[in-house]
Formats: sequence, structure tokens, C-alpha cells
Amino acid sequence: MTYFWEDATMILLVNGIMSVAAFLLTWSIIPKFRQMFLKAGFFGLDLNKKGHEKIPESAGVIAGAVFLCVMFFFIPVPFHRHLSDNGNPFPHNVFVEFITALLSICCMLFLGFADDALDLRWRHKLMLPTLATLPLLMVYYTNFSSTVIIVPKPLRAFFGHDVDLQFLYYLYMGMLAVFCTNAINILAGLNGYEVGQSLVIGFSIIIFNFIELSGDCRDQHLFSLYIMIPYIAVSLALLYYNWYPSEVFLGDTFCYFSGMTFAVVAILGHFSKTMILFFIPQTVNFVYSVPQLFHLLPCPRHRMPRLMADEDKLMMSMVKVKSKSIGILGRLVLKIFSILHLATVTENCGEDDAYTEFNNLTLINYLLGLIGPTHEKTLVVYLLCCQVLCSFVAFFIRYPLANKFYDV
Repeated sequence: MTYFWEDATMILLVNGIMSVAAFLLTWSIIPKFRQMFLKAGFFGLDLNKKGHEKIPESAGVIAGAVFLCVMFFFIPVPFHRHLSDNGNPFPHNVFVEFITALLSICCMLFLGFADDALDLRWRHKLMLPTLATLPLLMVYYTNFSSTVIIVPKPLRAFFGHDVDLQFLYYLYMGMLAVFCTNAINILAGLNGYEVGQSLVIGFSIIIFNFIELSGDCRDQHLFSLYIMIPYIAVSLALLYYNWYPSEVFLGDTFCYFSGMTFAVVAILGHFSKTMILFFIPQTVNFVYSVPQLFHLLPCPRHRMPRLMADEDKLMMSMVKVKSKSIGILGRLVLKIFSILHLATVTENCGEDDAYTEFNNLTLINYLLGLIGPTHEKTLVVYLLCCQVLCSFVAFFIRYPLANKFYDV
């Protein structure tokens, strides 16, 4: 145990130093790529501002590239004793996990940048994380091949102590990667919010990893720390330029990069259920958005809040459609949401009372409906505070509450 802790401390120290270098490198080169991105046509207009200045987009690829470069240099560090001591058996299985984790993240970074360049359809966005996860699932199968889950205490009378999900477990892990990459992407559109929520999730994972270092799965949580600390470093540098008023946009590249990084450490670190707890706001937003995402209700390309130019504040964005164009299920959803005060719905409005108006179904719009028009920076602070609060809830569920359901 002493040998392990001495080695781990040294490796984490090297990882931390390299992460500081990653932060400084990312922070210094982002401005230098500004004109390059603009000339290449990678720019967007900030719809939440009065002006329409061209802002470089897809800056997430810079942070992702620096992250990968730093991780490539870091690869020999955890295995330095095995490389220098021929009598010490080399842990090929752990090495393969490490390389495969970086391969999946690299694939997702490339596919995310392709999405920014080609503007892929949503069905393709669901396929990309699945493809990038295949090497990860293959390594999990060869190294662990464990598909057994422990049944919660209240259900053990019906299902027993554990259940082997077999193929369904791999399907679940693949869906986890799809969820992580897209959940952040659909809860976006405000300066600093995508990278801000990712940082809160990232710091929550790091705290969880440090707590679990004293447990039985310390090696898996060390593996997670080796990846998460450099990720946090490059994301902090990106936040500096993406915070209000944003100098660069992240693009879908960063959302995919973040989501796959979270999925990698959750799958190979064996804490996928805990990872979902850190995604409480994203899960709520996804469930709330389902009627639009699955086209039960009309879904515009952008569901961001609407700018009140005179007051420089944001308010709920609304969708106005002909009532006849809404199907039976869509009308039922609007009726339920209206009764539960989950949406602002106005029926029989517009010309000839033939239209129905409702707010876009996102957590951002719902919050604006509760607090009223709000400045963008203030709104992002509120949303990030909500993310932090949900992380506290996640830790409460994971530790005090988990004792009621599992033998921990």
C-alpha cells in the first residue's frame, strides 16, 4: 500500500504540472487562431447580443487538441516503473485501456469538428458517439466482461441479489456515451454555459475520485483522475474566452469532447450510475425536451431565449404554429404541461384564432418563465448554481442515501 501511494502521488504531481502547462498553452493560443477560424468560415453571430459581430466558432477543437497532446506525453508516466524495471511485468491490459480511452476521445473530437464543418443532421449526431464508443466497449469486454449489476435491497425479493444483463449492459454503456455527448449540447446557447456546466461536472468527478481512492477500486479512480485533471485545465482556459461577453464559441466539438471524456472515465472507472447523478440538470432538460426532440411538437433549429434589445435581457422564446398542425399526442403534452405549469401555452391566438403558442421546452426557458427577463450573465450564474446544487444532491444520493439500497 505504501508503494502504491508513493507512486500515485508522484504520478498525480506530474499530471498536475502537465495540466498547468496545458492550461497556459490553451490560454495563449486561442487568440492566435481567431483570424484563422474567421478566414476559414468558422464563425457565428451571438443572437443574444445587440450587435452582430462575427465570433470564431469551434474553439473547442483547440482545447481538445491540447488535451490530447498533453495526454500523449503523459502516457509513459503511469508505467514508468514497468518500463525501467524488466523484472516487473508490464500491465498490458491497463495500457490498452489508457490508449483506447484516448482513441475514443480523439475520434469524438474529430467527429465533433466534422459536425461543425458539415452541419450534420440529428440522426447522425446520435450515431457518432456510438461509433466512437465501440473501441471502448471492446476493451471493456476483453478486460472485464462483467455485466452483473447489484439489485437494490427493496427489489431483491423479486430479482435476487444480482442480475446478469449480458448484452443489455453493453447497450446501456453505449447509450450512456450518446447521452453524455448530446445532453450538454441541447442545454446550451449562453455565453460560458456549456463549458461552465462541464467544469462543474468535471470537478464533481474529481472530488468523487479522491473520495474513492481509499476504496477497493482505487486504480480505476486514479485512471479517471489522470484524464479529468488535464481536461479541467484546458476547459478553464476555454472558459476564460467563452465567458460573457464571449470572444469565441465552442461549437459542437467541445460538447462531444466533454461528453466522451465523461463517458470514458465512467465506463472504465466503473461508476456509470454515479456519472448519471452528476447529470441531473441535463437529464431533467432532456426529459423536458422530449416532446420537441421527438417531434411531437414543432422544434425550431435554435431554442435559445429571445433577446429584449431595449433592456439587454433575455426572455422565453416561443413557438407559434397552426393548431391543426399539432397532433393528438402533442396536444395532450401541451395540456398536461399547462396544467402542471411546466409550460406557457396560449391557444386560439393569432389570425382567425387558428394558432397555438408555447415556450420552447428547455430548462433555460423554464427558468426564465419563473424569474422573468434576466441578463444573460446573471442567467448563466443562476444555471451554474443550480448545477452545483445538483452535484450536492448527487453526493447525498451516492453516499448517505445509497446505504438504504445497497450494502456499502
